[in-house]
Amino acid sequence: MSKDQVLSSVRRSLGRAGPVDDDMAAKLRAGIAGHARNIVPARTDLDDAGLVDLFQEMAEKVFATVTRVSDMSEVPGAVGDYLRSENLPSQIVMAPDETLDAAPWDDNALLEIRRGAPVEADQVSVTSAPVAVAETGTLAMFSGPDHPATLNFMPETHVVVLPAGRVVKSYEDVFDAVRAQMIDPESGRDGLPPRTVNFVTGPSRSGDIEQTLLLGAHGPRRLHIVIVEDGAPTAGDEQQDG
Repeated sequence: MSKDQVLSSVRRSLGRAGPVDDDMAAKLRAGIAGHARNIVPARTDLDDAGLVDLFQEMAEKVFATVTRVSDMSEVPGAVGDYLRSENLPSQIVMAPDETLDAAPWDDNALLEIRRGAPVEADQVSVTSAPVAVAETGTLAMFSGPDHPATLNFMPETHVVVLPAGRVVKSYEDVFDAVRAQMIDPESGRDGLPPRTVNFVTGPSRSGDIEQTLLLGAHGPRRLHIVIVEDGAPTAGDEQQDG
């Protein structure tokens, strides 16, 4: 089925013959801008440092591992140390992400880095995350040219470099960041949302077989998060900057 056929089917189900007109488009934009927030748990009523601590606690509860570094200069060493500790290969596929460009990867000569989407042979991926949720220890991944979504799922080991300023309270804040991305800061006109938003809470796991927990059932069996304490934009600043 072609894209036009899919869109035509959706329009028919909505009682429309074609694309939305200007009035409907204005109503949709108003709905996005004026979306009411839902209840946010009281346990996230913390300062910035407390949110990062809560995020780490919740992430570790769902079998992610976490390392903290003071700034981006320490990231290559932290990634290399983690790979050695798990007896993993030093070949990594990395997102073509400006956040990751701030780390001096050439300082760690043992890492072999390729930028782009993963292939079947890749065992380790490295990405950043635009937002992280303290409430549940969840990473929100926005797909795009700087973050192929397959990096989140194909390799058995996923390493995420997370600036501490991107840790927010709840899922409500994630969708605020998505809405912010839909406004082009230069022109003020409508921008595009990410094609997909993937929520990653710990490594892939399943208890379907005799209620026995199995890691790596539908994606990475390892999720390692490197939290960068200093010198990084907040979640809101990241979206406004582009």
